[in-house]
Amino acid sequence: MSGKTHQPAGVCGEFVRISQSEGVRTITLDRPPLNVLNLAMLGEVAAALEAAVGDESLAAIVFRASGRTFSAGVDVADHTADKVVGMIETFHRAFRLLASTDALTVAAVQGAALGGGCELACFCDVVLASERAKFGQPEVKVGVFPPVAATILPWRVGVGRAVEINALGETIDAREAHRIGLASRVFAAEEFEGKVDEYIAAVGRLSRPVVRLAKRATVEPFRAGLLAHLEEAERIYLGQLMNLRDAHEGLSAFLERRTPTWSHA
Repeated sequence: MSGKTHQPAGVCGEFVRISQSEGVRTITLDRPPLNVLNLAMLGEVAAALEAAVGDESLAAIVFRASGRTFSAGVDVADHTADKVVGMIETFHRAFRLLASTDALTVAAVQGAALGGGCELACFCDVVLASERAKFGQPEVKVGVFPPVAATILPWRVGVGRAVEINALGETIDAREAHRIGLASRVFAAEEFEGKVDEYIAAVGRLSRPVVRLAKRATVEPFRAGLLAHLEEAERIYLGQLMNLRDAHEGLSAFLERRTPTWSHA
């Protein structure tokens, strides 16, 4: 990207780096090697987004990640009964902020985006994927489901494909993600960073208020429905799923590195 880059005050933390140039704010996940989203990192992501959403001069907000993995998802240890309410509140604050912004939101996915990492990517307006990227919601294999993916994937890929990904824990490659509409563009791995830079630079050359108004006109009718769906998914997750023995068995089995024994209750 061309132009002066600076670090916005008050939003850079231990696990998140922030930069800005030409009306584009970049939030980089920086907890290698897998960029697993623990509670502290989730808080930093939400704080970075709050600052970005509050800046009405931005044309775009871009998510990138350090290393070879975009994000392997939210730390399973933070799904347990004593932490799950706080985890959901903190994580989902980021998505409510994303849903509210008129800035174009872009995810640059260079490798695996799984679980909460996939949710973060596919909630963005544009997903730029390396051919090495993978997308998946494996939560059902540890006895839970992804509330944000349950909300956004039907909008992106249709109900049938969304059910398959969420209810069966499917992982797909970048080409399949592009075919079904989850990924907007797919670039060769060796060209990925340069192509993302080109894409972001092109956004930076546009009129920022025009970009924002064009997005608002496109998505405004859908925002209320998206947020209502997220609220319902949260209600099912916290009020029904977390009352199942299988949810607690699946999480315990993962943390104990054993195969879960499902009671189907």
